[in-house]
Amino acid sequence: MNKTLFLCFFAISLLSSCTSKKGKLPEASNAAINTIAVIIDDQLWKGEVGDSIRNKFASPVLGLPQEEPLFTINQYPVKLFEGFSTDIRNIIVVKKSNENKFEIKINEFSTPQNVFLISGRTTVEILQVLEKNSASIVQKMRASEIVQNQKVFNDSLLDTKKIQKKFNISILIPSKYEYVMRRRNFIWLKSEITSGNTSLIIYQIPWKSIRKNNEVNDILATRDSIGKRYIHGSDRGTQMVTEEAYSPYFFETTLAGKKAFETKGTWQMKNDFMSGPFVNYAIFDKENNRILVLEGFCYAPSIEKRDLMFELESIIKSIQFNKG
Repeated sequence: MNKTLFLCFFAISLLSSCTSKKGKLPEASNAAINTIAVIIDDQLWKGEVGDSIRNKFASPVLGLPQEEPLFTINQYPVKLFEGFSTDIRNIIVVKKSNENKFEIKINEFSTPQNVFLISGRTTVEILQVLEKNSASIVQKMRASEIVQNQKVFNDSLLDTKKIQKKFNISILIPSKYEYVMRRRNFIWLKSEITSGNTSLIIYQIPWKSIRKNNEVNDILATRDSIGKRYIHGSDRGTQMVTEEAYSPYFFETTLAGKKAFETKGTWQMKNDFMSGPFVNYAIFDKENNRILVLEGFCYAPSIEKRDLMFELESIIKSIQFNKG
């Protein structure tokens, strides 16, 4: 489809889904996950401003075996967008103006929605506004996309009473996941997809299992021991291990109000050809004198993995610790 036809199609889509600002907002957005509409004139898009936007919002996702963009970007000219409303959840509007400005509008045309307005008198000033605010824009868009994913889960949830009973937590898991293994301190759930599967594992380890100033080594050693014990291939002598050829990405964070460490990297099946990405959260649950670990990983050799891993991250980040 050439660009002219595509823009016409987009304009028709806008008209068909538009409402006036005074009218009732659509109840929910049906836009694709992790997608941004960038409203910017072609001249700016083809120059330094466009390069900056692509570098900041379509940079490779950390921890994936192949490069995939953080967000999928669709660009449209300003004149096509003005006067219409749309259910796209994340919109960045960039244009030259008589002032340097950064503004966020929430639920401007639909809900949920973030509209980020960026303007400057010159290209240099627009770049400065982008540089100053891009990190917070990414953070806000990712947070809202996770919430949107979790809302989708609510349409059909798995019964998680077994998880609640074993670990004393609440978590939102889509019903497409099934329990494939339950042990004393370990649960494995899996969802089959067309070209592979996605998995979620939950386990707890003693409080002192991860030592201060040795967190990375202890987390990787723990996940490898779990792989050796529980996660095997179809052939004898195969087990999941952390891929040694790629150094995992490691971050300190907070999850459900508790200190946690996030680790992203690649796993492989030892003595087999299977591999894929993983995201691991080790949560320090001081009240229960334990470290609770939730990890998502997928095996999908023939398709892109960004949104599969984002779904797993959204599941994990829905965790709540129950009292008592």
